[in-house]
Amino acid sequence: FQWQSPPEAIERFKSQEIWFPPPQFYELCRLCNFSSLGELQKFSCTRALEGCERWMPVMLSAPDGFIQLLPGDELYPEDPDYTGEKKTIMSTDKKVEDLMKEGGVFHRIVIKNINNLAVYVNIQAKYKHINPVMMKCDNSDYNSRL
Repeated sequence: FQWQSPPEAIERFKSQEIWFPPPQFYELCRLCNFSSLGELQKFSCTRALEGCERWMPVMLSAPDGFIQLLPGDELYPEDPDYTGEKKTIMSTDKKVEDLMKEGGVFHRIVIKNINNLAVYVNIQAKYKHINPVMMKCDNSDYNSRL
């Protein structure tokens, strides 16, 4: 075990020294909004009574990768499989880059491969949650919409 700040852990992930799954990458990107544990604790205490939202990421398979769609994303289905029993995977013939250039409302994790993730969020978080700092582990540039 090793204690690291979220930015340090993400840098180690980028250099492939460590690995963690997309949900943990997303949460580490959210934690990057806080420069200290005290700031995080203060935020958590004031936000705790606001409520929470149930999420189930929906996987979109593309020829060159995957996109985990999250609530609020323009491609997120109206009736997602909240239990995970159906193991629904949507698919498209479009490349990830094309989907990103065509899109406008993002709440997603782009997965090019196991060590190449990117978080894109431009929606307002519900219940006074804080959005993740948008990070990517490659050199892709989808800034035309971000």
